Amino acid sequence: MENTVTNAADRLTAAIKEKGAPCAVGLDTALDFLPEEMTRACDSAEGAAAAVAEFNYRVIESVRGLAPAVKVQVAYYEALGWQGMRAFADTLKYARENGLIAIADCKRNDIASTAGAYASAFLGGAAFGAFECDFLTVNGYLGADGIKPFTDECAKRGKGVFVLCKTSNPGSGQLQDLKLDGTCAAPVPSNAADSRRGGGRTLYEAMGGLINEWGAGLVGQSGYSAVGAVVGATHPAQAAVLRKLMPRAIFLVPGYGAQGGTAEGLRPCFNADGTGAVVNSSRAILCAYRSEKYKGMKYYEAARAATEDMVEDLRRLQGIDD
Repeated sequence: MENTVTNAADRLTAAIKEKGAPCAVGLDTALDFLPEEMTRACDSAEGAAAAVAEFNYRVIESVRGLAPAVKVQVAYYEALGWQGMRAFADTLKYARENGLIAIADCKRNDIASTAGAYASAFLGGAAFGAFECDFLTVNGYLGADGIKPFTDECAKRGKGVFVLCKTSNPGSGQLQDLKLDGTCAAPVPSNAADSRRGGGRTLYEAMGGLINEWGAGLVGQSGYSAVGAVVGATHPAQAAVLRKLMPRAIFLVPGYGAQGGTAEGLRPCFNADGTGAVVNSSRAILCAYRSEKYKGMKYYEAARAATEDMVEDLRRLQGIDD
């Protein structure tokens, strides 16, 4: 995809509208997801990385007419060393060249100077742009100074971020569901948003308020901000709360399919008009060729068929007919 300084939320919203499906194919490509004939080349880090990249390319080619986006989870590539990171970079590039919105799932953040280096590496400011993507997942729990380098890069280069808010894992409630009593050990500016003060909100609600604040200046013509939120499909009640709190944030929704999230459970993630979310599915698509339903298909054929089924599921949810 050509890099243009346009609002990332507008590009993603347009891509979803064009494809008629708010979905992302997750390229969380573990080695044991590869078909047996491809694992024979995995006798070295270089061979394994090449096999993963080839697997991804074929999946991208198969789903590009169906899905508006892919989400590439960096951990599976880091596990293969620098050769794996080359496959990660090549996968992001290949997805964008094939007209897909590329989401780098890296959950980056740190103190402001280090966050700036991360923002440069992934959002395209780096001299070589090796890991350039359209959206990057980030961790906002260091506060505003750790997020500002990312939002600055978004404003300059038309990129976007998805900030962790209410994650899909079962243990997320240990911290994210904690109630805040409204006190703060550090001084709070008099003009601080209520989300910083707590006031009986949960931690995830406070984060939602901050995401609203961080994204207020990056709202595009679509009505959505380039600063979105990660909200798991496995927590529909919390998603409903956050949807009201963040009407202009696009939700990146993991947890559908293999993690147990259902289409009906996704409903609270969308606004009333059926927009405002992009739903990710990884294992259910990448490993579809192993299921009885898609038996006899090549892995990329099964990936396409599973994506078609996901699209149909989401269209039923939204009341969309072909």
